[in-house]
Amino acid sequence: MAQVSPEILWLTATAVATALMWVPHILWLIADRGLIPALADGEHDITYHAPWAARARRAHVNAVENLVVFAALIVAVELSGVASATTATAAAIFFFARVAHFAVYCGGLPFVRTVLFFVGVACQLALAFAVLGA
Repeated sequence: MAQVSPEILWLTATAVATALMWVPHILWLIADRGLIPALADGEHDITYHAPWAARARRAHVNAVENLVVFAALIVAVELSGVASATTATAAAIFFFARVAHFAVYCGGLPFVRTVLFFVGVACQLALAFAVLGA
């Protein structure tokens, strides 16, 4: 079995975590509306009775948007051959920052959420600088 780089490992972990971030929102939606109405509402044009559920949906969308950038940068690091301890650390920190961002966003802590978002951006910039500085 081939050894994967730390960057690919953290990208995979981030993708899996992001893929699962919809679960709290959809479980609330099913509990609030019932299974059939929850699954039938593809636009999610609903009134939220639980503010955390609305934040969970927005947090998931934000995570997906950031995953696109992160994935592109990890691919660039891998293809350019500039992987290092710095890029591995940036990838790991990005993962934890994004998971914490989701939890804090759902919890409604705006200042902490913003700090965690910027930690993720700093990690993305570290990856970009590794590629651009090569």
